[in-house]
Amino acid sequence: MMSNVSISFILILCVMKTVNAKQPHILFVLADDYGYNDIGYHGSEIKTPNLDKLSAEGVRLENYYVQPICTPTRSQLMSGRYQIHTGLQHSVIFAPQPNALPRDSPILPDKMREAGYSTHAVGKWHLGFYKEEYLPNNRGFDTFYGYLAGMEDYYNKSRCIGPKFCGKDLRDNLKPAEPNPNEYSTEMYSRRAIDIVSNYNSSKPMFLYLALQAVHEPLEVPARYKEKYAHIRNSDRRTYAGMVAAMDEAIGNITAAFQAKGMWDDTIMVFSTDNGGEIYAGGNNWPLRGWKASLWEGGMHGVGFVHGKSLQKKGSVSTELIHVTDWYPTLVGLAGGSLNGTKPLDGFDQWKTISEGAKSPRDTLLHNIDPLTKPVGDKLEGSPFDNRYRAALRVGDWKVITGNPGDGRWIPEPTAEIINMNVYTGEPKKNVWLFNIAKDPVERVDLSEDYPDRVMKMLSMLQQLNETAVPCVYPPVDPNSNPELHGGWWGPWEK
Repeated sequence: MMSNVSISFILILCVMKTVNAKQPHILFVLADDYGYNDIGYHGSEIKTPNLDKLSAEGVRLENYYVQPICTPTRSQLMSGRYQIHTGLQHSVIFAPQPNALPRDSPILPDKMREAGYSTHAVGKWHLGFYKEEYLPNNRGFDTFYGYLAGMEDYYNKSRCIGPKFCGKDLRDNLKPAEPNPNEYSTEMYSRRAIDIVSNYNSSKPMFLYLALQAVHEPLEVPARYKEKYAHIRNSDRRTYAGMVAAMDEAIGNITAAFQAKGMWDDTIMVFSTDNGGEIYAGGNNWPLRGWKASLWEGGMHGVGFVHGKSLQKKGSVSTELIHVTDWYPTLVGLAGGSLNGTKPLDGFDQWKTISEGAKSPRDTLLHNIDPLTKPVGDKLEGSPFDNRYRAALRVGDWKVITGNPGDGRWIPEPTAEIINMNVYTGEPKKNVWLFNIAKDPVERVDLSEDYPDRVMKMLSMLQQLNETAVPCVYPPVDPNSNPELHGGWWGPWEK
């Protein structure tokens, strides 16, 4: 007959086994400036065999939204909260600005670590670094290898802001790391990710956040990657295609490392872009309207998919509404973690939506409200929201845009040396648009004059959301940030 102590011990082991079974390794890959029309399965001339295979085995997200630019997407991924609730409504965090994602609520790696995960960040940060407390190692990551600002050279890892502020930007945890000027960053970061996996004690769950520099400008890639695209006449597009090829190969190598370690079957992989493609730097979002930095679909209708053995509806396509803020509660839920202690989240747990094909818990999505943009035109009579300012809101199939949405041209994939920019000048004082995105995903038919009541209702919702906003934080450049004052490196400059 077993003693009470023995029974208790067995129960504890069973509970531990159940908990561990609910804790998959999580690999989150975030590409930079990756366009909607730059992945193979969207019909691109750029071949992405690894991404195509991974997505075909998983769930492709075809009603998935990110933000139009870098910092906002990363801030919402890490916080689960809209920009209006973190003060990052305007632009990005530039390297010399004393600004950062606030520390007033735990971010994703904090919660993953709390759930028992080992947490690792590789690649781009871009969430502020003017004080050491804002560095990734002090925001929940056990290790960090990457760069702090928004962009840099792929080889020498240098970044210049104007003619006076130039420095190197590469860190191994808290310390500057001298770069190898002959090593291309996509290969460098994939090598680091592979090292982490290959040397990992896989009995503990891992959260690996791989925020690749690819495929953001500057347009740089080893010749062997773009040789296969010699037929592309536009030189920027040709180089960009090579950069995508390098990224696709790197992701294939990293997943192979998970397989070799015996971790892949227990891993959930998420792939996402941070915003739409930058046309002037080789990217393409056709047939969507607009591009990076715009509130048109081309700026924020993102490429994304999920792969994992535990998915119940593998090989499927989800058209349910999903937003980058949703990854926070979704991944914490997968980790068996708790959302206690966070400020109110704007994201939803979407695991049943992704895995089982359930209806999305989200029917409303705030794209942004930016109070610092220059007002356009006149305020609509009777509007509760000041529609002169840049904002966009999605409710069900409907989307309203106000103010200046950014460049609204439709740019086909280039077939000549010069990109056909398909000039769209717009109306200088127009500041309200309404689209049915389900019927018109490329935003050709503005319905604002046909449905004035719907416009007014959505403007009322924008105002209600605006009343929850915190003040926008966008400080001027601090001369004390100059890398010349810090040994030639970008890094913290305030105590």
